[in-house]
Amino acid sequence: MNRTEFITATAIVLFIAFCLGWFANWLVHRFTRVSASDVGELEKMAKLLHEAEEERDAAVSAQRDSEAALRSQLSQTEAELRAAMDGLRDARREAEELRTFIERKNLGN
Repeated sequence: MNRTEFITATAIVLFIAFCLGWFANWLVHRFTRVSASDVGELEKMAKLLHEAEEERDAAVSAQRDSEAALRSQLSQTEAELRAAMDGLRDARREAEELRTFIERKNLGN
């Protein structure tokens, strides 16, 4: 085999390797190609996911607002309870003072 035959044989082998590589690439892209219906379905799923995230954010915001309102109502109720307990304590003390006063007056007669 002389030099010209060797170069020609190498060129043919390289060309065949190139053709096989190109064909393999075409097959891979042919089988992994995403169809239009798949793209449409992916877009629909992305839209639904986005809407679900917005609903979740709205629900979290509403829950936080509700929690803040309930905390405010709870603190107001606790303040009213403390005021009522203080009033009751004062009323009991006053009633006890009146009882001792009446008892002293009754004993004094």
